[in-house]
Amino acid sequence: NHLMLIDLSDLEVSGKDAEIALGLAGITVNKNTVPKEKRSPMVTSGIRVGTPAVTTRGMGIEESKWIADRIADVIEDFTNEEKLNTIKQQVHDMCGRFPIYPDYQL
Repeated sequence: NHLMLIDLSDLEVSGKDAEIALGLAGITVNKNTVPKEKRSPMVTSGIRVGTPAVTTRGMGIEESKWIADRIADVIEDFTNEEKLNTIKQQVHDMCGRFPIYPDYQL
């Protein structure tokens, strides 16, 4: 499993704002400081993205690219609640195709 740090230093969005917006869009990340951090540790200029939730579900390269595109969409328009809700539904649909316990039936 790997972690990736995304540096948002050159963007308007802070790590804290990105964490909140992505959470509203159904994508869990954590705010994180970056090298040469200019914002406070409570705000940060980066986000940390992990892969365990993706790989555990059996998602692969194409799904990872799709998720990266959705992360970029949220970061580019992090205050657009309508867009965040649309992406949340898309994320929900994607996760439905890759259940955590595929052999479990209700």
